[in-house]
Formats: sequence, C-alpha cells, structure tokens
Amino acid sequence: MQKENWLYEITPKGKLLSFNFAEIWHYRDLLMMFVKRDIVTYYKQTILGPLWYLIQPILTSVVQFIVFFKIAKIQSDGIPYFLFALAGNTLWFYFSECFKATSDTFKTNQNIFGKVYFPRIIMPLSITISSLVKFGIQFLLFIVVLVYYMINGAPIELKWTVLLTPILLLVMALISLGFGMIISSMTTKYRDLTFVVSFGISLYMYITPVVVPTSTAVRELTPYGLENLVYLNPLTSIFEFFKYSFLGQGTFTAFGLIYSLVFSIVVMMLGLVIFNKTERSFIDTI
Repeated sequence: MQKENWLYEITPKGKLLSFNFAEIWHYRDLLMMFVKRDIVTYYKQTILGPLWYLIQPILTSVVQFIVFFKIAKIQSDGIPYFLFALAGNTLWFYFSECFKATSDTFKTNQNIFGKVYFPRIIMPLSITISSLVKFGIQFLLFIVVLVYYMINGAPIELKWTVLLTPILLLVMALISLGFGMIISSMTTKYRDLTFVVSFGISLYMYITPVVVPTSTAVRELTPYGLENLVYLNPLTSIFEFFKYSFLGQGTFTAFGLIYSLVFSIVVMMLGLVIFNKTERSFIDTI
C-alpha cells in the first residue's frame, strides 16, 4: 500500500513554550482575515463610524484637561496640558485595547475554537495588529495637534529618539499580549476575572504617567522613601520616553527602557507557556 503524503499534519504540542512561526505563516491568510474583521466590525452600524477613533482621544483629553489641570492644578513640565494628555492617551488606548481584547480570547472565541483547528495564538496576534490601525489614526491626530502647538510657539522640542517609537509599540504589544494571554487562560475557570480586568485597567492608568508627569508623581504623590516604586511599572519608562521624544520633556534613561524590554519578553514567554497549556483542554472547562 502506497504511503500518502499529507500537505499538512496536525500534531499535539510537545512543549509548553511553543511558538511555531512556520505554522503561523501557513495560516497568514486567516490572520489577515481576522485583522480585517476586527477593523471593519468595530464600529459597524454606528452613525459616526471610524470618526470615533478621533473623538475618543479628544473627548478624553478634554475631560482630563478640565479635571486634572483646571481643577486639580496638575502641572505638565511646561508642556500645554491638553497636548501632554493627548500624548499619553494615544499610547494608553493602544495598550488598553490590546490587553482587554486579548484577555477575552478564549471566552469570546469558544465557538470557533470548538469547531475548527488553527493556531490559537492567531487570535491575540490579530487583535494586536488590528489595534495598530486605530493607533495609527490617533497618532496622526496627535501629530496634527503637536504641529499646531509648535506653530503657536509652545516650548516643544523633537528629539532624534522619535525614530525608536516602533520599539515602544513592540514592548507595549508584548506586555499586553503576555498579560492578556495569562488572564485569558485564567478566565476559562474563573469568570470573575473579566470584571476585575475592566476595573483594574482603569486604575492602572492612574499609576502610569498618562495624566500626571512622573516628576510630579515622584515629588508630590508618592510617600517618602517609596519614590522608586513608580519606576517598577514597566509602562512608566515607555510613556516617559515617548513624551521625552515628541515633547522634549520628561525623564528618559536607557536602564528604564531596557527594564521595560526585558520585562515584556519575560511576560510574553510566561503568557505563551500558560496559553499553550490552557488551549489543550480549555474547551472542556469553559
């Protein structure tokens, strides 16, 4: 009897840490299809449609301007506060969207996962890629506002480090993917985590330099002797580096960026281990 040559063979994973790039490349068309689906359906059947990509950061920044600058009198290192807040929100929305959507991977896609095989990692990857489109639109808005303030004489100085912005996005994507996969794996047994994530991500924003400069947080808001705890947040260095590069203000250290990069890699590896372990049996427990 002649042995058949299969085009593709599905085998169980032998290792916890398994990231088969060849298999993901084989399913690249499916990945792009999910990316397109996420983009097209996000604001489908809404009146304003993609304009919400622009309305969201503008309204959020306006509210923060009123609450934190006008009422709370929070300063922003000499930078116009609205621009300072918009810079933080541009990055924050990318991170939070990736994290929240990734942390719901198993629950929202259980029907698909139970019927057809494909690398499950494609789902969180598609979320991260599709969120880049939203980030790109909001980033262009930020650049327009930045140019407006520069023309009007605001004390803004672009640094050459703006060229390293893709690295910042990569680090944020790895952190959101890693933590998202960990939470998603845990929600297969503990559904309450879904509510904790929604509440926790809102609180996390206020310990990240989105609306309050790190200098102010260290000098005025952190108890004496605990100032260094601010820098343990892996997003602190990313946001400070972004604002330092585009606004010319903020604190930037190579150590902080390296710390965030190493942290993102460790979290991503941990997330892959837990995600791969969970996907083998999640359909029996979800």
